[in-house]
Amino acid sequence: MSLKTTIDAQIKAAMLARESGRLMALRDIKKVILLEETKEGKTGELTTDEETKLLTKAAKQRRDSADIYRQQNRPDLLEKELAELAVIEEFLPKQLSEDELRAKLEEIKARVGASAPSDMGKMMGVATKELAGIADGKAISAMVKALLA
Repeated sequence: MSLKTTIDAQIKAAMLARESGRLMALRDIKKVILLEETKEGKTGELTTDEETKLLTKAAKQRRDSADIYRQQNRPDLLEKELAELAVIEEFLPKQLSEDELRAKLEEIKARVGASAPSDMGKMMGVATKELAGIADGKAISAMVKALLA
């Protein structure tokens, strides 16, 4: 079942349960999907990879907004962003733990032959492709720096 179909079913369920916060988040996800599908040059259907990228981007936007609201001491807006983030994360693949990420990056390091900080670009290129959607880019970068230091 495609993400769009799943979102539609979840929207109906949220409407019946009268969950307004969840409904808003689901509608926002659907809007992002529809905008991407109707973008110029698109075929109309998104691949699973494209759907994951869209959701990852939406989740990152919510995290960034939440950080700003936390800094500005705006608990009302912070709560809304965190609630929307929780809904978006339901549809994202499970994120790697720190230990799992370290193991994957050590495997990539051995395969690529990286040994010095100057090999970071080579290692990051492979790591970001392989770990897209299951690990945060900042976490990957920080871990690669630590492994190559």
